[in-house]
Amino acid sequence: MNTITKAFIGFLCFICFSSFSFEDTKINSRAEHIRKNYSKFEYNIPMRDGKKLFTTVYVPYDTSKKYPFLIKRTPYSVSPYGVDKYSKSLSPSNKFEQDGFIFVQQDVRGQFRSEGQYVNMRPQNAYKKGKNAVDDATDSYDTIEWLINNIPNNNGKAGMWGVSYPGYYTSVASINSHPALKAISPQAPIADWFFDDFHRNGSFVLSMAFAFMDTFDNLPKDKHNHWPKGSDIPLFDGYQFYKDLGPLSNANKKYFNGTRPFWNDLIAHPNYDRFWQERELLQHLGKTKPATLVVGGWYDTEDLYGPLKTYQTMSDNNKKEHIKLVMGPWFHGQWNRKDGSKMGEAEFGFNTSEWFQSKILLPFFQKHLKGVAADIATATVFETGANRWRTFEQWPPKKTTSQTLYFSENETLTSTPQPTKHRFSEFISDPNKPVPHSKKIGRGWDRAYMAEDQRFSARRPDVLTFETEVLKEDLTIAGDFNIALQFSTSQTAADVIVKIIDVFANKDLNKNKFDKEKGNRHELVRWGAIRGRFRDSMSHPKPFEANKVTPIKFELYDVLHTFKRGHKIQIQIQSSMFPFLDRNPQKYVDNIFEAKEDDFIKANHRIYHNDNQLSKVTFNILK
Repeated sequence: MNTITKAFIGFLCFICFSSFSFEDTKINSRAEHIRKNYSKFEYNIPMRDGKKLFTTVYVPYDTSKKYPFLIKRTPYSVSPYGVDKYSKSLSPSNKFEQDGFIFVQQDVRGQFRSEGQYVNMRPQNAYKKGKNAVDDATDSYDTIEWLINNIPNNNGKAGMWGVSYPGYYTSVASINSHPALKAISPQAPIADWFFDDFHRNGSFVLSMAFAFMDTFDNLPKDKHNHWPKGSDIPLFDGYQFYKDLGPLSNANKKYFNGTRPFWNDLIAHPNYDRFWQERELLQHLGKTKPATLVVGGWYDTEDLYGPLKTYQTMSDNNKKEHIKLVMGPWFHGQWNRKDGSKMGEAEFGFNTSEWFQSKILLPFFQKHLKGVAADIATATVFETGANRWRTFEQWPPKKTTSQTLYFSENETLTSTPQPTKHRFSEFISDPNKPVPHSKKIGRGWDRAYMAEDQRFSARRPDVLTFETEVLKEDLTIAGDFNIALQFSTSQTAADVIVKIIDVFANKDLNKNKFDKEKGNRHELVRWGAIRGRFRDSMSHPKPFEANKVTPIKFELYDVLHTFKRGHKIQIQIQSSMFPFLDRNPQKYVDNIFEAKEDDFIKANHRIYHNDNQLSKVTFNILK
C-alpha cells in the first residue's frame, strides 16, 4: 500500500467510521457486546425513482420493548459486508449500544453497494422538480419511511448523526424531513464545500484537497467493497513534495492524468460561481423540524466553518430553543474518541470527549427518541485558556463588549491609535520559499498545528509579529475576529494570513519561577486567510494595483478563549502557510490552477498603521 493511501485511510478511519470511541473498554469487548446483543440484517431499500440503497440494520435481540432508529448515511462504506460480519462499533460511543437502539447504516446513492449516480455535494433541489425527482434529502425521507414500515419492534421515531461528510448528510435529512425524524446531530458538517474543506476565503487548501481527491475521487464505477489505491507519493514530507510538485497544473500532468472528476471541477471553478452556489447547503436550512444538536471542534482544521454556520443559520431561522450547539477543544471528530484531555501541545485537564458523550450527546437522543428527561443548554462551549465548559442562551453570547486593537510601529498592538513616524511595516514574500504551516515534518495538514507553538514562524523575516503589553487581568474573547487591514503589494496578487496567538508568561506567576516547559510559549488560538483577489467578491476576483494602499477585510472563525493575566496577545501576519494552503504566484493570473512557473515571483507587502491608514482587529470580550 502506498504512502498517501495509508495516510488517507488513517484520516478516514475516524471521519467516516468516526463511530469509533476508544474508551477504556477495549474495542474487542465492544465488538463482543454488539455481537451478543444485536442481530444484523442487510437490505436494498427502494427509493422513489426505483434505485435501491444498500443498508445494514442492527436490531436488539431483546424484544421486550420498542426501540428508535439511530441512522448514519455515509459515502465512505458501511462495511463489513455480509450478515455474519459485524461492525466493531455502531454509534458515537458504546453507551448507545448498551442503551439500546436500532442502528442503521447506509451507503448513499451511487457509493459502494448502493445504486444510482454519486454526485459530490449534490444540489438539494428535488422539491423544485416534481414528485419523482430525487436528491439526498428525498433519499433520507424514503429510507426512514421504509424502515418505519418494515423493521419490526420500532417505536416510530428516528434520529440521525454523522461526522464530516456523514454530518452533511445528517443536515440534509432535515430538509422537508420525514415526520418520524425527531432528532439529528450534524457533527463537523460540511455546509459549503468552497469554504469548508477546499478554501479559506479563496486560498486553496492544497494538501487536504490533493490527498482526499486522490483516493475518494478515484472510486471505480463498478461495485466495490474496498478503497482504491491512490498515487504513490512521498507524503512523509509534504512540504517538500508539494514544493517539488510546482504549479497546481502539474497535479494532472504528473499524477491524476485527468482521472479525478472533482479535482477537474476545482480547476474549472476557481471562483465562487454557480457550481459552488448550487451546492451550498445553508440556503436550505431554514424552518427545519427535527431537534438539532450541532457539534464542532475549536481545533478542527477540516470543517470549522460548517458547524458554526450550520448552527447560526438554523438558529436564525428556527425556534432558538430547538437548535443546540456544542463546541469543544477538539480536532476533527475527536469528540468520538477516547482522549479529549489534550490536542497536540494544548492540554485541558480532563477527558472532554467522555464528558460530552455522557452529559450531552446520549441524553440528547434519549430525550427526543425515548422520552427521557434531559436539560441541555442552547450553547455548550469549551473555554480554551481557562479550560472549562461554559453554557450560554445563544452563541455568540449576548453579554459582551467590543474592543479594538490597532497595529502600531515597532510591531505593537495598542488599544488606541498611536502617533507614528513609520507609516507601515513590511516584509518580502517569496512563493518559492513559503512559510511552513507547521514546524513538524509531515503530510501537510497535521492536526496538532492548530494549537502549535508559533515561535518557529515568529522568528522568520517574512512574518510580521505584533504584540500587546503584558495583560494585567484575564481577558476572555467570545465570537469572531474582524480583521481590517490597509495593505499594499509591489505585485498584483497576494494572500494575507492572520494568526491570533496567546503568548505565555516567562514565569509561573504563582511560584515566581521561570516556567521551563511553557515559558514564552506562543500558542495558536485562531488563524484565517484571504486570497487578495477575492477581497471584494468571492465570485468576481480582481488584481491589486501595484503599490496602491488597499483595504482588506475578513473574519476569523469564532473562539472562546481566555488570555490569562501575565500573558500577551500576539498577531502574526504572513502571506503563505504551506503546504496547507497553496502558494499564491503573486503575479495575477485568471485561474491559479493554470499558473506557470514564471508566474511565481517575490513581492514586497506592507501593512499600514498611521493616522489616515489604520489597520486593526476588532473582537468581543465576555463580561
